[in-house]
Amino acid sequence: MPVEQQSKRSVTVIGLGPMGQAMAGAFLDAGYAVTVWNRTAGRADGLVARGAREAADAEAAVAANELVVLSLTDYDAVFKVLESVEPALRGKVVANLSSDTPERAREAARWLAERGAGHLTGGVQTPPSGIGSPESSTFYSGPVELFQRHRAALEVLTGADYRGDDPGLAQLYYQIQMDLFWSSMVGYLHATAIAEANGISAEEFLPYLTSTAASMPGFQAFYAPRITAGDHRGDVDRLAMALASIEHVRHTAEDSGVDGALPAVLAEAFRRGLEAGNGAASLTTLVGQFRRA
Repeated sequence: MPVEQQSKRSVTVIGLGPMGQAMAGAFLDAGYAVTVWNRTAGRADGLVARGAREAADAEAAVAANELVVLSLTDYDAVFKVLESVEPALRGKVVANLSSDTPERAREAARWLAERGAGHLTGGVQTPPSGIGSPESSTFYSGPVELFQRHRAALEVLTGADYRGDDPGLAQLYYQIQMDLFWSSMVGYLHATAIAEANGISAEEFLPYLTSTAASMPGFQAFYAPRITAGDHRGDVDRLAMALASIEHVRHTAEDSGVDGALPAVLAEAFRRGLEAGNGAASLTTLVGQFRRA
């Protein structure tokens, strides 16, 4: 295989938790020459048995290939690795698929640029089980030429949704997705706790849960253009009604012996809207309220 072609079919993966393991495995399955490294010894053994090469240290791992994929807990861990491998960074492209804030992604991109390396930010929208599937997706941002150069390799992992040159954009899109995901999951668990406290099993509750969840895209599609237009008229819903409703939820939880702190937090946000004079307006007025906060 020519050297140029071989370089396009090789990759380094640093960080071998469940996500990093899945990524390295997907590259191996796609025929890539994969170099791996992890701070904790022993995690590469299964990948080495499948054909990966374990580097002696992080610097050797970075030196092995142009494309270096990072799958680490956060950017504190990222910088610990990068600062330890500075001599090997020039000319490398770091596809940083670790999670943190948009500003930390911008910081990492600036830091790498000062050392002659490129940075692509990634926000992976799937658990490890979805790695290797084109139906899964990852947000990317950073220099478009770097994204296009390594797009084929990145699409071994998931579909690639490029958001723009700003290194922070991929993390921004990822974190607002996580905002919705965690809020929804905690709401589900709280509702399930109330159900179980009243003798309704999680399985029995499931079809009613899924029915409510299935209705949410319709609400979101209705409200999104109104939010964009700044149209918060209370012709469909009213914030005062929402406050009364969430207080009923809180009382039901507490009467059932379930912690009422979660609905209380929502009630407080609704109450602030009423105090601002928005009781007759739509719940969507909270968008502006959250921004001001």
